[in-house]
Amino acid sequence: MATEISRRLLLGAASAGTALVVAGRSHAQATPPRPLFGPAAGVAQLSRNENPYGPSPAAIEAMARAASQGCYYPDAGIDRLTAMIAERNGVGAKQVVIGAGSTELLSSLALAWMSKGAILCPDLFWDTTVAYAAKKGAKVKRVPMKADMSVDLDALAAAITPDVGMIHLCNPNNPTGILIDSDALRAFLRKVPSHVPVLIDEAYNELTARPDSTSVVGSIKAHPNVVVARTFSKIHGLAGLRIGYVIASEENAATIDSYVMSMGGTTAGIAAAIATYDDQPFLNFSKARIVEARGMIYDAVRKAGLTALPAETNFVFVKVPDADAMKKALAERQIVVRGAYGPWKQWSRVSTGKIEDVKRYCEALPQVVGA
Repeated sequence: MATEISRRLLLGAASAGTALVVAGRSHAQATPPRPLFGPAAGVAQLSRNENPYGPSPAAIEAMARAASQGCYYPDAGIDRLTAMIAERNGVGAKQVVIGAGSTELLSSLALAWMSKGAILCPDLFWDTTVAYAAKKGAKVKRVPMKADMSVDLDALAAAITPDVGMIHLCNPNNPTGILIDSDALRAFLRKVPSHVPVLIDEAYNELTARPDSTSVVGSIKAHPNVVVARTFSKIHGLAGLRIGYVIASEENAATIDSYVMSMGGTTAGIAAAIATYDDQPFLNFSKARIVEARGMIYDAVRKAGLTALPAETNFVFVKVPDADAMKKALAERQIVVRGAYGPWKQWSRVSTGKIEDVKRYCEALPQVVGA
């Protein structure tokens, strides 16, 4: 009886699947289906800081192999990726924590230290994790930007009072794209009390002109309160696979790890990260396309009579008459960019997507200025 029931279920499922395929084909002939992930056909997606040139061929091959091993927990892969990251950065394996995207790790940091005091940060930066912590009861202390839209390190240092429990920065900053001067940043770290963690999100570090000197990973030994966050979402092109990591002192890493809610990512994501971490040919190609697109945007901005901030990221912050109006006008041409960030109504962030999509933006920009 059980065999017969199973057979009926299988035949029923097969019939249903055939019907769906036929129906799907019929519908596809009328309207091309939208991809499950990514933009619809004909849409230039330039509002999210993704790298559409990833994943690399090596990462795709690794994920294909890992698919048949999806029944297993990812522990062994996490250990291997942790060792790779530790070796490259000259730290111990216990100083590295892998998470399901850097967002999880940044949120874990906020939760871990919010009871120690307020989170001190610039007024404009990628503050999703700070906003998350605020919903959990954390206090947030913001410092205004400089007139040139850069992070005011002197003002941040002056704002370090006994009620501050953690400091949060992005370098390069998002959405401005501005890189904080390395010497100035290291001088700032010397002013921070040793018991106050300084979280520096280096999501875009690999896209800067000098990644090694820009990063403050080397400062962790002298300043154990420094925590550096990185991600595989940008230059590696693995945004949807959610793999990020932090490098910190062993003590801080253990604290962060105790707040992580995932198991450190999926088998497919970890396999892809391992495959792409040392894939220098792909990383060189990826960075070259981003730099090329960034240059195209700057040329278009200049020709349109606009200005933009100096960026070392895969996006550019462009000064326009009205960011929301710009977003709407471009959307009518199926070009998607970000609208205004809070009170910064005249700043429009455009990401470096595929070269052909960036070209569409560049051609449309002069037409929509003042729209």
